[in-house]
Amino acid sequence: MKGKVLIVDDDQDQRTVLTALLESDYQISTADSGAALQRAFAQDQPDLVLLDVKLPDADGLDLLPQLKKRWPDTQVIVLTGVPSDNEAVSWAVEAIKGGAFNFLRKNVQFDGEKLLADVQNAVEYRRQNEEASALRRALETMSGTPSPIFQSAAMREVVRKIDRIAPSDVTVLITGESGTGKEVIADLLHALSNRSKGQIIKVNCAALPRELIESELFGSVRGAFTGAHADREGLFRQAEGGTLLLDEISEMPVDTQSKLLRVLQDQEVRPVGGKTSYKTNCRIIAATNRKPQDAIQAGKLREDLFYRISAISVHLPPLRERREDIMPLVNSFLKRFAARPTAPSPASSPRPSSD
Repeated sequence: MKGKVLIVDDDQDQRTVLTALLESDYQISTADSGAALQRAFAQDQPDLVLLDVKLPDADGLDLLPQLKKRWPDTQVIVLTGVPSDNEAVSWAVEAIKGGAFNFLRKNVQFDGEKLLADVQNAVEYRRQNEEASALRRALETMSGTPSPIFQSAAMREVVRKIDRIAPSDVTVLITGESGTGKEVIADLLHALSNRSKGQIIKVNCAALPRELIESELFGSVRGAFTGAHADREGLFRQAEGGTLLLDEISEMPVDTQSKLLRVLQDQEVRPVGGKTSYKTNCRIIAATNRKPQDAIQAGKLREDLFYRISAISVHLPPLRERREDIMPLVNSFLKRFAARPTAPSPASSPRPSSD
């Protein structure tokens, strides 16, 4: 998707030149005055504003604080044609203090190559900040605190990987011992994905009786088996437009795994006892506390299903290997406990070392 750039300059020739330089890579809109900028506030927030200092009805530096207040994530490059070095330095300092990304003099520094580089850097900086903010919000929502719940180098690398892969629909396999936080990572993947407005449906494959798991996953029609008194929708259809977490997938019966493989290949679900298949549109996240190769060798996990669900694998190390995460996690749990209406105000401190 093209970045959005708003050019605010009263010089028609200048707007034409800037538009010609940028329009192949960016979606361009223009404003020729402070009043026109005010009207633009009602539109979608751009990634970048090129803001001239001298406007017919306003001073660009006076507009800068208001612009940053209305569009806090938008980057601003201030442009001026002042000839004096001293005046330019003074204005540059004021612009940067006001939140501008950069300050360019049209008659000295202003050339097409530099402008393109500055615009690209500003837009990329804005997008990185936006992605980081989304990640911080997701982590804060899950932990109940703005402080990071993962401080170890290993988990910071996991979170960076999740941040990179979340926007895609690729299937992810999360591995790790029980209690390492596989469900938390699945929640983070969903929260950062384009499907975050939909549901994340979770099913523990080890907890479902063998005779019910297919009905639970794929749905069933009335009369398909004893006790099927009505049509059942199934979790694949409940997760439509969202995410389906198949936890402890290596505990799923092998014959059900073969049917799951067909669903993943064809993107279609047929309810148990049904004659009609339905298209499915949900992202699959699988998790297991077994080492996949051990599960395959033990006949617990089909090898072809493993390769289908492990397009990307995320391994979570046990807490004993990342002790830096213990106190952040403890504080997060205590904060959740304290939020209960009748809970006392707990506190924690690290246990003194015995060394």
